[in-house]
Amino acid sequence: MILDLEQTLEVVDLGSNGVKAIELVKQHRPDVVLMDIRMPILDGVQGTTQILAVYPKTKILMLTTFHDKDLIISAIQSGARGYLLKDMPSEAIV
Repeated sequence: MILDLEQTLEVVDLGSNGVKAIELVKQHRPDVVLMDIRMPILDGVQGTTQILAVYPKTKILMLTTFHDKDLIISAIQSGARGYLLKDMPSEAIV
């Protein structure tokens, strides 16, 4: 919702799990994916790995509420460009 309000960004879709995120990337070919690190069916780390295997130029940022260093490191190692915490101020996320 925060990103939808930003006039300089276009939110093309929203997926509820990692499998759906992969399908949506194939459909929309976005420049940037904001991926939740913990999702049902396929988590954000696995989703990132699969997306970047097919679309290596896609930039992926992880969104998390967790301060789990190991999980964040796994996300970066999978190819995510960085991470954002859900409790960050909306201006920082944008």
